[in-house]
Amino acid sequence: MVRKSGTTVPPSAAESRHEYSLAVSRALREELGRSARAAKTIMQWTGASERAAKYWLAGSRAPSGPQLVLLARNSDAVLHEFLRMSARDLFSVSIELEAAEASLARASAILRALRLNGS
Repeated sequence: MVRKSGTTVPPSAAESRHEYSLAVSRALREELGRSARAAKTIMQWTGASERAAKYWLAGSRAPSGPQLVLLARNSDAVLHEFLRMSARDLFSVSIELEAAEASLARASAILRALRLNGS
């Protein structure tokens, strides 16, 4: 019997690729759904073929680096999933806080304008 030494073995490259494909697929379906329109939106965002877009939605293949950047630029769900996969979840929270602050600033400006017009 072999003793466990406590060393963890990283997942194989194939396992990592599969997890990556599923994570991107999950994010895309969360934001766009599974319709033909979803594939067309992905095509517009990345310049990818319809076949590639459908593979990404199905989780059987995943985008390359430049295509992932284009997806993350256009999809908050893909960006958040990418940050989660890279163990940068706190950065994701920071992005959400900045968006919330911007929304609150806009709402505050609208309220001020309404008060001035109502006076």
